[in-house]
Amino acid sequence: MKKKLSVGLILLLSIFLALSGCFSGEKTTNEPEKPSTPSEEGKDNEQEASGPKILRLNNNEEPGSLHPGTAQGTHDSWILEHAFEGLTKKTPEGEIVPGMAESWETSEDGLTWTFKLRSDVKWSNGDPVTANDFEYAWKYALNPETASTYAYQLYYLEGGEAYNSAEEGADLAALEAAVGVKAVDDTTLEVKLAQPTPYFLDLTSFYTYYPINKAVQEANPNWYQEADSYVSNGAFKLTEWKHKESMKLAKNENYYDKDKINLDEVQFVIIDDENTSWQMYQSDELDLVYPLPQDVIGQLKAENNPEFQIGSDLSVYYYNLNTEKKPFNNVKIRKALSMALDRETIVEHVAQGGQSPAYSVVPPGIPDVSGDYQENTGNLFDANIEEAKKLLEEGLAEEGLDKFPAVTLTYNTSEGHKMIAEAVQEMWRKNLGVEITLENVEFQVKLDREKAGDYEISRAGWVGDYVDPMTFMDLWVTDGPYNDANWSNSEYDKLINLAKTTMVQEDRMKAMHDAEKILMDEMPIIPIYFYTKPYTVKPHVTGIYTPINSYPQFIYADIKK
Repeated sequence: MKKKLSVGLILLLSIFLALSGCFSGEKTTNEPEKPSTPSEEGKDNEQEASGPKILRLNNNEEPGSLHPGTAQGTHDSWILEHAFEGLTKKTPEGEIVPGMAESWETSEDGLTWTFKLRSDVKWSNGDPVTANDFEYAWKYALNPETASTYAYQLYYLEGGEAYNSAEEGADLAALEAAVGVKAVDDTTLEVKLAQPTPYFLDLTSFYTYYPINKAVQEANPNWYQEADSYVSNGAFKLTEWKHKESMKLAKNENYYDKDKINLDEVQFVIIDDENTSWQMYQSDELDLVYPLPQDVIGQLKAENNPEFQIGSDLSVYYYNLNTEKKPFNNVKIRKALSMALDRETIVEHVAQGGQSPAYSVVPPGIPDVSGDYQENTGNLFDANIEEAKKLLEEGLAEEGLDKFPAVTLTYNTSEGHKMIAEAVQEMWRKNLGVEITLENVEFQVKLDREKAGDYEISRAGWVGDYVDPMTFMDLWVTDGPYNDANWSNSEYDKLINLAKTTMVQEDRMKAMHDAEKILMDEMPIIPIYFYTKPYTVKPHVTGIYTPINSYPQFIYADIKK
């Protein structure tokens, strides 16, 4: 413990030394979350040759919902991605391949898709997975009474938005019947889109598009809240859930591709303290840890530790500014706060995981018409302390304020988020004379408060649901379910609508580039950096892979005996 404390003090000192020289006054141009532990039998590095293959890892938050129709965070999706499967799935290389569907056809106009399901697919309780389960699940998520925040991902279906947006008194049965998904028979699913969607096939591997067992849902609407009633169709099934403590997944013997699944069991501990997770990894109680403490990342990276891996990540770390609360209704004040941050210091001395400073919103890794979308975007704003001071002064005057009011920055419990928030707090104090208060809360509490508008500044992050700029750009349309900044711009909305309704790739990409410029000029959110996925995995674990938009995947993992 003394060693870890001394490293933390050295890191803290280095941060503030770096902060002391953040800006010289000249314009600079830059390029771009103690529970019970797994059973004692799993503590040894090498599991007995005759014993089951058990992978032990941590989930840094209690899942908010393990129902595909209502899940919304990575703490949910990490479980869902292994317990469920959609019409399609992705290989470790990112290729879209058949999942529950063995084949599909598309009409010439791109509006009608016909999926043929495998004949041998079953739920974990032995029921057959049918096309009716997919139709039921998609309409369940769209049903306005379900209150799914991810329902908008199904607006690509003909009639999807009209059904989900129905006002009180509307004929819900008629609107539901008009939604463009229909089980023609038990193994044939017909999907009709509102307009051609280039990335629709990618979406069918996303968890909102997973099926749910219609009979189970109708018999027990709370089936997804406990392990003993949980029914899924993926490679693993949920066998134990000690809420806010631990979870267990077991190999699903009813999975059609079970012969390719090597693990017998996966044991999760639920820990929001990254230092505790790391200590458990060091004492051989865990086989894989993600996320890692920030200071540990720096150490492992410097040592070239062979157990340390950095995966790419299609995600952005940012701060929401609640534009419905003063002074964040003023664009000059929002821009001043953004321009006063030294992102290079944050990524090099605080985050330390190979992240890239973000001067735009869409991260690297998405193809443009030619080249990489983010590289083509470049920097949409600069760090400039003198301009930030000027904008802050003008903005406060416009709001009739003599000084910056007392505000709170809210982040979900995590040592890493805390350290970044403290660095941001110090930069605003030193560079602008702005004093803010920090507040940490549980992740689900943070999400709920953001939806209620009960915050001033909040830490946020977004992982792309599919590999297209739209997975980021449609977040901030007027009244969008994840527009937690409560921002609205009619021209932005028009550009996003254009990008969603044309199949001309040049026009789509130009519209999104133009919309991103508007977003960064208005600055309702403050991008900080583009994520990476730094994690550690024991040498006896093989087959872990890291998709660009998911946590480390263990579906094909194995334990060397």
